[in-house]
Amino acid sequence: MGVIPVADHQLPEELIELIAERFRAIGEPIRLRILEQLRNEPKTVQQLVGALGTTQQNVSKHLGVLRGLGIVSRRKDGLYAYYAIQDESLLRVCDEVCGSLKAQIAELNHLIGEDLPA
Repeated sequence: MGVIPVADHQLPEELIELIAERFRAIGEPIRLRILEQLRNEPKTVQQLVGALGTTQQNVSKHLGVLRGLGIVSRRKDGLYAYYAIQDESLLRVCDEVCGSLKAQIAELNHLIGEDLPA
């Protein structure tokens, strides 16, 4: 997948700050774990707590950050609130990084004479 240019000129400073804020948000390992949990279906805070093995307060705090940036959305259903990924472009970024890491590891293993299991 090639790089898609945003514009044919320099990015405005305000846009650079917004982009950096989103990268900072997904730079926290717990937030990446939350996004992975939400990848296939919406989940409640309680479901995320169980899957991640952390506290309700911790999950809620990180969901608040992700929601504030428009990365996840919240939908109330009776007594429960379900969180879902709103901005799927961040999943594509994560997939790109994973693909790049796999390629680097494969190349390093090739250089030292070891093959990755398929």
